[in-house]
Amino acid sequence: MQKINRNVVLALLTATSLVFLLFQLYYYRFYLSQKNGAVFSKGRGSQSGQDSARWHAVRKFLGLISSQNIPVYLIDPLVLGLIGKDIEQIRSSSDGSSPECKYFCAPRDFTTFALLDKTWKHEMDLFRTAEKMGFQWLKILNKDPRLEGMDDLSGTEIPLHYIFKLASHAIHLVVFYERSGHYLWHGPLRLKQHMDRKFVPFRKLHFGRYPGAYEKPELLLVSIDDLKVQIPKNPSSFLEEIPHSRFLECRYREARAFFQLYPDDASLDAVEFRKKAKSLLHLAAVTLNNLGVKFWLSSGTCLGWYRQCNIIPYSKDVDLGVFIRDYKADIIPAFQKAGLPLKHKFGKVEDSLELSFQGEGDIKLDIFFFYEEDDHIWNGGTQAKSGKKFKYLFPKFTLCWTEFVELKVHVPCETLQYVEANYGPDWKVPVKTWDWKRSPSNVQDNGIWPVDEWDDVIQIY
Repeated sequence: MQKINRNVVLALLTATSLVFLLFQLYYYRFYLSQKNGAVFSKGRGSQSGQDSARWHAVRKFLGLISSQNIPVYLIDPLVLGLIGKDIEQIRSSSDGSSPECKYFCAPRDFTTFALLDKTWKHEMDLFRTAEKMGFQWLKILNKDPRLEGMDDLSGTEIPLHYIFKLASHAIHLVVFYERSGHYLWHGPLRLKQHMDRKFVPFRKLHFGRYPGAYEKPELLLVSIDDLKVQIPKNPSSFLEEIPHSRFLECRYREARAFFQLYPDDASLDAVEFRKKAKSLLHLAAVTLNNLGVKFWLSSGTCLGWYRQCNIIPYSKDVDLGVFIRDYKADIIPAFQKAGLPLKHKFGKVEDSLELSFQGEGDIKLDIFFFYEEDDHIWNGGTQAKSGKKFKYLFPKFTLCWTEFVELKVHVPCETLQYVEANYGPDWKVPVKTWDWKRSPSNVQDNGIWPVDEWDDVIQIY
């Protein structure tokens, strides 16, 4: 009898211990894991600790910004690239649940989100809450270029980037501002002397080495890896913008110095010309953008932007450049439909093509087509009365965004080399008498059009 009682007692103790252990496991999984950061969420258990840390950091960050009612959207190139491959499936999925952590567990040092500046103002509440949740944070400020101009060069400091670090992973929050050209702009990430340069591996950041300009994305709320997040509705389009997003600010300080030496023409004729030129440039931009034709400010229009942040009032035209590879036969009818009749067409697609359209009054729009060689780029010119051909040589260049007369538009990134090629080392000195056949520093003779081709390569209307 005594032996039986001992066995019963041992069995009861064993059962009690087992129940207690199961209770502890349940308590840890569903309470302490949420409180202290352990990850046992659905689909996470099969991942390594580092993978789970990335997902966990994103989850806590989304919880942080949700608690502050801050709308952010995902712009991380790596994660968006993975999402883009499955976008149709993700759109059709009701809850985004999956057997594994496929997107936010992908190997990377950062996860990048975007924030529109005007959507929130309570910064200190965000930081206090972030610290309570275990985040370390860093704020990067710089001067606001929207406030800078010829009369106000100081600029107030604005937040450009935030970094939130949790254990081994960091969230990069890029602040976007709306500019007068109706596009989004972010500033560079420049650390000040007192900042910790080892806080995160800054060199690996996708956004911040240069300022960038983007179109306003339409957003889509999706559920990914059991997390709800906003993404650009068309991830592939946004990803295509990233490598071509570099932005150049107008050189306000240099422009002010220029006008101190050469006072600006404020006559009624100059004001009227600039008004017409601005309208013509905006119309040209809409027309070419609708065709999907990439263009940039060229010749005197580019010089005006770079030298004085304005249209040169005595230039009498608007000059644009287009790579010949982007030529479309629809260009001429599209401009005619927009109310700009063709003034002349010189050259042909294979050689020295140039189009000119008549704007309001005596102002015209010139479009020069550029041809790429192994070590240089060139555009052509034609003298109508003689059939002589000219070639204008430029060093290789890439394209950057800028804002000019309230318009987001391209300019050569290597602007100084571009301007010097065209106007020589004295480009800072205004020249009102300009011979397009002899004055440019980069012009050279290029033969004569055969007489039997004149009807095709020299068309004047």
